[in-house]
Amino acid sequence: MRKLIVLLAGLFLANTALAEPVGSPIPVGIAVGQTTNVALFGEEQVNGAKVAEKLLNEKGGVGGTPIRLAFQDTGGDEAGAINAFQNLISRDKVVAIIGPTLSQQAFAANPIANQAKVPVVGPSNTAKGIAQIGEYVSRISAPMTLVAPNALKRALKLNPGVKNVAVVYAQDDAFNVSETGIFQDAIKGMGLNIATIQKTSVKDTDFTTQVTAILGAGVDMVVMSCLAADGGNMVKQLRQLGYEGLIVGGNGFNSPNMYPVCGQECTGVIVAQAYSPKADNAENKAFSAAFKDMFKKDPAQFSAQAYTSVKVVVDALNEVEKSSGKKVAEMDAAELRTALNAAIVSSSYDTPLGEIVLDADGEITQKTFYVSQIKVADDGKTGTMELLPE
Repeated sequence: MRKLIVLLAGLFLANTALAEPVGSPIPVGIAVGQTTNVALFGEEQVNGAKVAEKLLNEKGGVGGTPIRLAFQDTGGDEAGAINAFQNLISRDKVVAIIGPTLSQQAFAANPIANQAKVPVVGPSNTAKGIAQIGEYVSRISAPMTLVAPNALKRALKLNPGVKNVAVVYAQDDAFNVSETGIFQDAIKGMGLNIATIQKTSVKDTDFTTQVTAILGAGVDMVVMSCLAADGGNMVKQLRQLGYEGLIVGGNGFNSPNMYPVCGQECTGVIVAQAYSPKADNAENKAFSAAFKDMFKKDPAQFSAQAYTSVKVVVDALNEVEKSSGKKVAEMDAAELRTALNAAIVSSSYDTPLGEIVLDADGEITQKTFYVSQIKVADDGKTGTMELLPE
């Protein structure tokens, strides 16, 4: 039934698209989770997008025409993402959508944009199959098949004696279900034993049952696929109840907003990353400086990926204007969206993530990844991601 609703909604939006010029400023949609537990990520994405809007407009926008970001809160569920996408397409008349925050939301909302032929760039959707949702869907977030195993390899360098592993994942989130499968395959491939698998929910706050089972299994390492709020709480409870071994977190741990959740107990958690504020490239230096100036702190991965998503759209819009000889603001919305989608894929981009390439399917190829350990400050609320040596 839900697939039928999505299909009908997409067809309706496609048939009601404006047959008139896009206008100035050029509207670009940002559909991320600004409320619920997903807000720990969405806040960072909003900040990164705002920096992109400022910097890219200062550089001339699209052939001298500025962009305007239209923000819609997706909340933390599929219905919120669907509603946000519909509003951005039918009301705000955006030329592209950046979002949503969660992979589970992407599987629900991206088909609507695909049916309406509105390009979607996923800033943080790392589950398997995202880019394959449709012709108008791409992502700049590397799939966890490329990222997650790096954290495990680095953990084993810190403690080569690891033999028994506990796996934890939020069973009600598509990304975490996908990520834990990748982690589990990598764990087995390294010859380690999965002593216990514990399922949780992104809404959980009490993990006594799971922690007790982990402590009883006598494991050397805990590998967690959770979001920042639930994951932070579980890390805190693991440490408070006596677990002293290694903890490896998935992509959901790539948020400084996690630090106030678990405080000092977060220190030492190992996380693989697609971005580091210390990355030595010109795009990152400019982005990081602007972010610090605007928000008085270093950017984190979700901010950098949101910035990169906006830059990809703006770079592609400039390419459309250059290749077509037409001012983007004067093009028909449907015509522009089609041309923009073609320009987004099969292109390379210089970004704070380094050089990335989007193939014909909208899938990203990224050259550089990082592994860090969380270090929380004495205040228990702030901290840093300290890069681990190769």
